[in-house]
Amino acid sequence: MPLMHEEITREIIGAFFTVYDELGHGFVESVYKRALVVELQLRGLACEREVLYPVYFKGVDVGEYRADLVVESKVIAEVKTADKIVPVHEVQLLNYLRAAKISLGLVLNFGPRSTFKRLILSEERGVVVLTE
Repeated sequence: MPLMHEEITREIIGAFFTVYDELGHGFVESVYKRALVVELQLRGLACEREVLYPVYFKGVDVGEYRADLVVESKVIAEVKTADKIVPVHEVQLLNYLRAAKISLGLVLNFGPRSTFKRLILSEERGVVVLTE
């Protein structure tokens, strides 16, 4: 079974490893975000950084959040510089996917060991499904 937006995610993950291989770990998240935008654009992908999305509660706008990167308007990439990806990172991305009405996201961790996680939001029958 093919992965959702397989070509786009392959390029994002490839860009992630290219940036990690060149910069290593130890920089702040904003450096990695900017470097990823450069690499993704070199790969021919449309990429926006710090995209604002409103958050609604019972139909009322109660705030906003900024997606780290939105690639091809189809994938949110959340950049981290943590020791490892932890459940709170996944929950954060899940909420971002809901607010943006985007089904696919990646947590890209530029920690001591480069790691990533793919999350798919599926609202079938009110159930949210997270997959790697």
